[in-house]
Amino acid sequence: MNTTGKYEVVFPEWYDERGEWEAKEKGWLQGVEVRFFNGSIHPVFFYDPVRLAQDLETDVKHGRPFVAQPGMVVLSEITRDAILDVVDKLVHEAYFSATAAITKR
Repeated sequence: MNTTGKYEVVFPEWYDERGEWEAKEKGWLQGVEVRFFNGSIHPVFFYDPVRLAQDLETDVKHGRPFVAQPGMVVLSEITRDAILDVVDKLVHEAYFSATAAITKR
């Protein structure tokens, strides 16, 4: 968990050094939440471009010509530092104001 004055980024419980390595190798990470101190919680799903292209290719072959995940963000690589950096940028760009929160605490 990483905290600022307005929000905290909560990683899955299992996301440790090994989990970070696995996510980087797989090219995706789900289960991350951005929790704002007003009570809103936004799930975020991270993809890298290579994995996204692979999943799209597979889905097209199975008659699903798209990839869609709630809160999907594409990063050049899936690391804790990259995630924290992009979430901070998205907060400052008011990205989460335009997306639906899953719940209020």
